[in-house]
Amino acid sequence: QVQLVESGGGLVQAGGSLRLSCAASGSIFSIKGMAWYRQAPGKQRELVAHIISGNSTNYADSVKGRFTISRDNGKNTVYLQMNSLKPEDTAVYYCNALLTIQEVLRHYWGQGTQVTVSS
Repeated sequence: QVQLVESGGGLVQAGGSLRLSCAASGSIFSIKGMAWYRQAPGKQRELVAHIISGNSTNYADSVKGRFTISRDNGKNTVYLQMNSLKPEDTAVYYCNALLTIQEVLRHYWGQGTQVTVSS
C-alpha cells in the first residue's frame, strides 16, 4: 500500500521556473529509484529524468541542462527543478518510484500534476 502524490505544477511563462515534488508514503522498505515522466496532449508518455539509490541521474536530451532531479531519502521525496521552461514542456508530469514493500520490488505511479508553459 503506497501512495505517490505530486505537487508544484501550475501555469508559468516561458523562461520561468517550477519545482515539482513527489512524496511517497506507506510501508516502504526501500526506494531503489525514482523518476519523472511527462505526457503532452496527443503524445506518448516519455521519461524526463531518473535518479537511483546511488544518486546517479539521467535526463532526456530535451531537458538536459535545464531540469535537475534530486531526492531526499529521509522524506521519501523526489524533486524536479525545472528552469528555462519552454512551451514544449507543457504536459502532465508523473512521478514513478521503484519500491520494495514486503520484499516485493515493483513500480508505482502518481496521478500527475499539470505543467503549462505560456509563450
